[in-house]
Amino acid sequence: MQKDFLLEWRQKYAFNGMLLYVSSTVFVCYLSFGLRSNALQVPVWNALFWIILLFTSVNAIAKSFMQENRGRLLYFYSIVSPQGIILAKILYNACLMLVLALICFVFYAFVLGNPVEDIPMFLLSILLGAIGFATSLTMISGIASKAANSSTLMAVLSFPVIVPMLLMLIKMSKNAMDGLERAASLDELLTLLAINMIVVTVSYILFPYLWRS
Repeated sequence: MQKDFLLEWRQKYAFNGMLLYVSSTVFVCYLSFGLRSNALQVPVWNALFWIILLFTSVNAIAKSFMQENRGRLLYFYSIVSPQGIILAKILYNACLMLVLALICFVFYAFVLGNPVEDIPMFLLSILLGAIGFATSLTMISGIASKAANSSTLMAVLSFPVIVPMLLMLIKMSKNAMDGLERAASLDELLTLLAINMIVVTVSYILFPYLWRS
């Protein structure tokens, strides 16, 4: 994690590129709909937000293993356990996605208005979404990095994994936007927690086999 944070601090172009992607996408949505504050319907606002966040996460996490050259991976193989590698990557990507998601929400709400009635519950859905995207896409990035056309393979592999999680996040955040009782989102909350725990456990168990190749 220290290595990844240090590289990100020295090479700010990656993080700045993600910020530019988020801001430009939000601004294009604003121009496309010809909007002013609070003019967008709640379901459309919610769907657009998660679509932007999904593509941001794919672009941000894709570089987890793809940016590592063969010599550096061989060096890591000799000094670090594979479980340490995958857990460090997941934690780093979760922190990165949480920062990007919060920035995206602030800028998105500023440009397109903020119809969210239950802010803490919506922020909780953002937290679970950031962790869920990080856990799922990190392992997929490791698998895709072994192939020739890794970017395309990652997009293909991530789709069936992310869609169920995305449906839960959209429903949970929609409940927060409507101001429903928090008990109404309990099923989605437990499902997202279960998915995240399962993905982390599976990554912890299976990544050593991928690492040896």
